[in-house]
Amino acid sequence: MSSITGGVTKVQRTAPAAARTSLWRQAFQKLLKNKLAVSGLIFFIFMFLACFIGPLFSPYADGKSNLAMMNKAPSLKHWLGTDGLGRDVLTRLLQAGRISLTVGFASMVISVCIGSILGAVAAYYRGIVDQIIMRLADLLLTIPGMPILFILGAMLSEWKVPTEYRMYLVMFMLSFIGWPGLARLVRSQMLSIREREFMQAAIVLGLDDKRKLFNHMIPNIAPLIIVVATLSTGGAILSESALSFFGLGVMPPTPTWGNMIEAANSLMDFEKRPWLWIPPGVAIFSTVIAINVFGDGLRDVLDPKQKK
Repeated sequence: MSSITGGVTKVQRTAPAAARTSLWRQAFQKLLKNKLAVSGLIFFIFMFLACFIGPLFSPYADGKSNLAMMNKAPSLKHWLGTDGLGRDVLTRLLQAGRISLTVGFASMVISVCIGSILGAVAAYYRGIVDQIIMRLADLLLTIPGMPILFILGAMLSEWKVPTEYRMYLVMFMLSFIGWPGLARLVRSQMLSIREREFMQAAIVLGLDDKRKLFNHMIPNIAPLIIVVATLSTGGAILSESALSFFGLGVMPPTPTWGNMIEAANSLMDFEKRPWLWIPPGVAIFSTVIAINVFGDGLRDVLDPKQKK
């Protein structure tokens, strides 16, 4: 009798895990059938590897100026030419990609963590906690994001924040304006999950709040969080590029795609030296499009309410 009971208990424990694995496997198989989404993922992986590994094999990675080679057109020695200080544009482009991708990804992670936790807490506890969190989110949502970023960037310049620290502050600036929308979205989903049968069972079993939130409620909206996180990465890269273009984000000599375009701001550069501004512009455009296409494919796969 004990062996039968042990076998039943083992089946009960492994069945939910197997079901979850099967659902994720089905979603992955559906994603593989979406050629456009897979192409976006492949391009993003290629760009990521090129930016983080490519400069290691470049003889121009030290970024030293060479005035004898300034503003040279693309050649076999310099595939994308050189800039106004004689530095290799291709190497600078890949080094700039490191910063832009890091800022975009890190700000996404921070905003997703803050938005998910605050949205879940607001939906679970309701009352005064919900009112405080949601009114703060509403206040931030009423103000356009770019003006806030410009004001914060101008404050960094006024306070003369060192260049090596600006990148980290830009991450927190982008996450500061990114969490309210996700918090409201998570809250709305949590309010629905809060009334379902398995949550009522968790209450009857006497589980503590931490286990209810992190073991039952938040995992049930993981697909939604993954989709929002993927799509918000492209927006963060665009925002960082815009800030750097206007001289309010990451500052030279630290390269980003935005300040590379800003450096080629003269009419002579625009007309005679397109290799200075076209490559970073194409890098921003193609990377953001690839991320958004992949995120759109994820939404089709993970959101059961999504209709083709």
